Amino acid sequence: MVTIVFHSSALGLLSRGLLIILKDDRKKRLNRALSILVVGGSSLCTIFLHGLEAGMWAVAYHLLGTLGGSDRKDAMLFSTSVMTTVGGTPLHLEPGWALMGPLEALDGWILFGLTAAFLFALIQKVWSLEHS
Repeated sequence: MVTIVFHSSALGLLSRGLLIILKDDRKKRLNRALSILVVGGSSLCTIFLHGLEAGMWAVAYHLLGTLGGSDRKDAMLFSTSVMTTVGGTPLHLEPGWALMGPLEALDGWILFGLTAAFLFALIQKVWSLEHS
């Protein structure tokens, strides 16, 4: 829940900033360089957000000792692997904590869905301004 509220709030703030940039440029046609900068910069911001959220999960895994004797790097590797549903890491949660992995994967799906919807809407807005 924390990561979803954090992600939604951050996307809202990013959206506000982008509206200011795009609104100032409404009087003239949006040029290609600004279009690329807005979409590319927003994409980088969302990647950073996902990294922060994987880090939040990693901190929880580490503090709770859910990965046995693993260190913080292992917790981040496990978290990123689970959040992206890539898998492929030899790390496993302790039996009493096994449900946390699928819950983080579900959280990742929701976060990536929110990001995809945000970027889709942004691209539509930029393209409409570019062709107006």
